[in-house]
Amino acid sequence: MPRSLQVLSLSDLRSEDEERRARFIDDLRASMLDIGFFALVDHGLDAALIERAYAEVGRCFDRPLEARLADRRPDLSHQRGYTPVGMEHAKDHTAPDLKEFWQVGRERKAGEEATFVDNVWPVGMDGFRTTIQHLFLDLDRVAMDLLRATALALGREATWLTTMAEGGNTIMRLIHYPPLGHDVPPGAVRSAEHEDINLITLLIGSTASGLQVKDHDGSWIDVPPGHQHIIVDAGDMLQNLTNGLVRSTTHRVVNPDTSDTSRYSMPFFVHPRYDVDLSPQPEFIEQTGGEARFPSLDARTYLHQRLREIGVEVD
Repeated sequence: MPRSLQVLSLSDLRSEDEERRARFIDDLRASMLDIGFFALVDHGLDAALIERAYAEVGRCFDRPLEARLADRRPDLSHQRGYTPVGMEHAKDHTAPDLKEFWQVGRERKAGEEATFVDNVWPVGMDGFRTTIQHLFLDLDRVAMDLLRATALALGREATWLTTMAEGGNTIMRLIHYPPLGHDVPPGAVRSAEHEDINLITLLIGSTASGLQVKDHDGSWIDVPPGHQHIIVDAGDMLQNLTNGLVRSTTHRVVNPDTSDTSRYSMPFFVHPRYDVDLSPQPEFIEQTGGEARFPSLDARTYLHQRLREIGVEVD
């Protein structure tokens, strides 16, 4: 029988009780070295804000297709704005994922020089922009706490990962999985099994079931929907830095039993700055057999290599 995900409480990490903080970091290390996936409760996010965000996302995707397509940005490798159904596929899969999505990132401050690009916002939806920006900042604060804890769990200084992520191209992806209809391409699913590109991902509980995590024996663990928890998983960039000591987690979103239901989710992909060196670190090479198993490259090169592999960037 598939097991349940480990549950960690962010209140333990934020506690003034040293034993609670230490227990959180120990449990985080165990999760990262096991399946790289856990559920975070007591995260402090406002449930009403999450509900407003999902309502705004629904309104955004309810607009006519022509209006959505006007906000496509292929010149930005679809890293901002709208991406239609069938555009993206999982790495090493040819069938397209059955999803459309909108991507937002950090807002550039007045006079700020940044390597990431400006956001694209739907016209006439000021509530969408305000709500999503608010949720983005709240998730970013949780992410920074988790990066500090992850660094400590791996025996590094607390700022090891946060220094990489400060000013990075972190992305919030607002996903709509539409009803399947009757013309689903052969082999297509809502999101084929894959690993995330980034350092870590925070996923607010989605509006419907379907997310599954792959266990060591090849079985799939069902992740329940709901806003009371945030699902956290390790991505490929963290795997690269640790030479595979932390494994990037394989997951998927399966098709529903009925063809008339939608699903929404809002993953928060925590990325480093483009200039960050992702080469396997010497201490992790030593802990994993003494040989570098992953490439030496910077975050910009890594990201664009992967964007080409999933079909959203063309050379």
